[in-house]
Amino acid sequence: MFIETGHFALILALMVATAQAILPLVGAARRDAGLMGAGTSAAVIQFALVGLAMLALMNAYVTSDFSVINVIENSHTDKPLLYKITGVWGNHEGSMLLWVFMLALCGAAVAGFGRNLPPTLKARVLAVQGMIGLGFLAFILFTSNPFLRILPAAANGRGLNPVLQDPGLAFHPPFLYLGYVGFSVSFAFAVAALIEGRVDAAWARWVRPWALASWCALTIGIAMGSWWAYYTLGWGGWWFWDPVENASLMPWISGTALIHSAIVVEKRDTLKSWTVLLAIITFALSLTGTFLVRSGVLSSVHAFAVDPARGSFILGLLVLTIGGSLVLYAIRAPSLRGGGLFAPISREGALVLNNLLLTTAVATVFLGTLYPLFLDAVDGPKLSVGFPFYNATFTPVMVPVLLAMAVGPMLAWKRGDLLAALQRLWLAFAVAGAVVLVGLYVTQGGPMLAVLGLGLAAWTAMGVLVEWADRIRLFRLPIADSIRRAIQLPRAAHGMSLAHLGIAITAAGIAAQAWEVERIETLKPGDSLVVAAYTLRLDKITRVQGPNFIADDATITVLHNGVPEGALHPQRRFFALQKQTTGETAIRSGLLSDLYVALGDADPSGAWTVRAYWKPMVSWIWLGGLIMAAGGVVSLSDRRWRVGVAARLRMARA
Repeated sequence: MFIETGHFALILALMVATAQAILPLVGAARRDAGLMGAGTSAAVIQFALVGLAMLALMNAYVTSDFSVINVIENSHTDKPLLYKITGVWGNHEGSMLLWVFMLALCGAAVAGFGRNLPPTLKARVLAVQGMIGLGFLAFILFTSNPFLRILPAAANGRGLNPVLQDPGLAFHPPFLYLGYVGFSVSFAFAVAALIEGRVDAAWARWVRPWALASWCALTIGIAMGSWWAYYTLGWGGWWFWDPVENASLMPWISGTALIHSAIVVEKRDTLKSWTVLLAIITFALSLTGTFLVRSGVLSSVHAFAVDPARGSFILGLLVLTIGGSLVLYAIRAPSLRGGGLFAPISREGALVLNNLLLTTAVATVFLGTLYPLFLDAVDGPKLSVGFPFYNATFTPVMVPVLLAMAVGPMLAWKRGDLLAALQRLWLAFAVAGAVVLVGLYVTQGGPMLAVLGLGLAAWTAMGVLVEWADRIRLFRLPIADSIRRAIQLPRAAHGMSLAHLGIAITAAGIAAQAWEVERIETLKPGDSLVVAAYTLRLDKITRVQGPNFIADDATITVLHNGVPEGALHPQRRFFALQKQTTGETAIRSGLLSDLYVALGDADPSGAWTVRAYWKPMVSWIWLGGLIMAAGGVVSLSDRRWRVGVAARLRMARA
């Protein structure tokens, strides 16, 4: 009965979304406070109804209700509880329900935290959110209903794809979806501003926290997905330039540009129309990722195998949502004139350069992702776009981004002095040069590009630290005064420094992969292989029973200079229900390097294929991602983003 309740809750949510899409718009046009307030109530009710539907589907998975087709296809009684829960969004229908749940959550957040927004702007933002929710609720109910039953109930289910039975999948999709869907709020603010014909500093201050929160969630989601691919798939890589990976990277880059562009709108009252366009493009790229995963146009470890009719429905939604907003932009953007003027060499100029480079990077990834699909659609030649293309196009665009990242914050608003800024960065020059020289000496000359990459990362990191030290006047004031200035510094400034530092750390980890060492050998128990400075000895293979699999567990002793330093246990797991074999890697992680071992198949002679990697500084890639996200969270905690907090404090004192 709970399943029918969830289904009925989705139908009611569709009706509420319809009201949310219409009533606030009419109220804003008529200046009717009652109709405008209906948007707030509708957003909260829609969230409650979609939450009830999500709870109903999760209950069906936890209780193994095999009268529900979705549960039959993606769960099993023997599956561990964690994977029963993650199975809710490990399929097309459940993942779309999670998508709509996140969308309703964002709408409810605007309704709850937007009390200080102008009533007409808030009403229009909620109306746009309602329109998006209406489209995706209709998509679920008419093409992807997760609550369909079958009678009589099945005796058991088919189980979840073994590759998805991993703790990382419990958190990766929710964060990724929260990032995707969170940009709908920035999109809704942009469309509402176009309808009103007004973009000002206050609008930018309302948009930035929502964009920043979405960016943080997407950063965590991408980092977790990369880490999952690294330790689960067994090929030793952390990024494959898969089309669906690219679909998450593009809105992240565009969202980064949006956050920086909104700063210029807030500080200098310019770049208004460009910021609005970036908000539209960022959400458009999020929808593009949704389309790619569900349209059937590509084969990917991330993609859901669904019929093209569903892809056509999403494509129609994408055309209506993005096409309509771009038409509105074309009509209203000319009225969004910026008032602030600035010199090319200035903080604003650096942010404009940042935007140009980031949008160029997005265009590069977009072209590499969709061009092969376009050729395939028109029966053109088959193309495979991978590392060579992106290394030759994407990397050169990101190099000046890192170079400018250290210089931009050192420039003054409106008019800056580039020479003075570079002089203040003398320590960054010195450290970057030292890193390059030491790198060339240690590696005996290269590869040169990788050494320069480490030097570039060092330049960026030291530039961030020099700028932060300059803000608190470190070593120019007594240490107690510098600490006091650091405490009084806005949290957004600390957050910016952390985020930029995280990017430098990730860049260093990526550059260091040029020195990765790989060995693939066939070993029998007692045999050894050498990878970097380590000797790996295969001692034995043991058959072990898991909760829903049988595994061949290898015991591999790690020796360094002949001294044992522990053991690694990679596995080959066989899932009888799906008749599928997967690998479970064993990784010895450290701050300076990882020792990574994957067990392959056995040959008729009883020897096993062992793939081993020594990967220097690879953990820095994800450490940098976590620091970036932490910087965003610190920025979000800044009081200045709580719009109207000063007014409320004055009222409380009165």
